[in-house]
Amino acid sequence: MPPAYLISASILSSDFSQLGEQIRTAERAGADWIHLDVMDGHFVPNLTIGPVIVEACRKVTQLPLDVHLMVESPENLLAAFAHAGSNILSVHVETCPHLHRTVQNIHELGCKAGVVLNPATPVDLVLPILPMIDLVLVMSVNPGFSGQSFIPEVLPKLSALRNELVKINHTAWLEIDGGINTDTLPLAIQAGANVFVAASAIFKHPQGITTGIQQLRAQFPD
Repeated sequence: MPPAYLISASILSSDFSQLGEQIRTAERAGADWIHLDVMDGHFVPNLTIGPVIVEACRKVTQLPLDVHLMVESPENLLAAFAHAGSNILSVHVETCPHLHRTVQNIHELGCKAGVVLNPATPVDLVLPILPMIDLVLVMSVNPGFSGQSFIPEVLPKLSALRNELVKINHTAWLEIDGGINTDTLPLAIQAGANVFVAASAIFKHPQGITTGIQQLRAQFPD
């Protein structure tokens, strides 16, 4: 039986000169997934990584690679990221006019499919696709940069999505990303999330990666 709650350690706040070792440290400390934020400088105001970094991460860990595509026209990049070793490919509802086709393409490539909602995007936009997807990611900051403050107004969206998943008896993961730390993680649990993306709280923790993950996991209910 899979664990009830998961930590997805986001390398956005890692030291890329030590990326392999930091991923291994996160894995040893109890991270469940490795989260990779792909930004194109158009959909979001930052530019980060491409498939080559996913491929490099695949070589240093067997943990699932949770790839978040913050890009315009993500359908053009799915194959490259899948072949690089991604396990989960998540696309924004805001960038996918043909969302059912995009989700189908992700599954055909052998990956789990996630759909992402920005903080101001209503839950209703994901409901038609909900039975088809493996994960819903709710952004609790406006995407683009690590270290931003948590937006508490997204918590009712989590609750609404959890209710919809229960209603259709669907076991899709409900993930939250942005400003997750020991203060905000319990709020997200109460709202219904079960996967928690953390970047600064892990890779920039003053006492190190291991302590960062341990302190987050300590917030999980027994």
